Amino acid sequence: MKKIGLTIGKYAPFHKGHEFLIQTALEEMNELYVLVYETDLIDIPVEKRANWIKSIYPEVKIHFAKNPPKQIGLDSQSVKIQTEYIKEKLKEIGNPLVTHFYSSELYGKYVAEELKIQNRIVDLERKNVPIRASIIRENPIKNKEYLNPIVFKEI
Repeated sequence: MKKIGLTIGKYAPFHKGHEFLIQTALEEMNELYVLVYETDLIDIPVEKRANWIKSIYPEVKIHFAKNPPKQIGLDSQSVKIQTEYIKEKLKEIGNPLVTHFYSSELYGKYVAEELKIQNRIVDLERKNVPIRASIIRENPIKNKEYLNPIVFKEI
């Protein structure tokens, strides 16, 4: 059976932790879909953030998540809103038979349950790559070591 992974994110900015997650998925899956979400957290368009990923991992299938729901959280209503949005995005890209959901976040469990696929948490505790995008946004120069040079020159 073909193994097809899905991961989502803002990648604001795309950092070594994201790279670790995507590399793990690529090693375990036959195909990987990445939904890149629009966000106002960083003044870099979704297309440019997607290009960072594509330039480092040309084999991934990148798709845009424009106008995502504003409601977030792990409560049942927020999870339902977000997973319905993901289902719509999957329809738009031809309903790939996704088998695994990859994330480094607690919401992965809920998304995987709603999509009826396997949940694959990667480095939840940030032991392999101890960084978060929010920390990088606070001080990109101080956290340069966690950014690919392609990304660093554009933030």
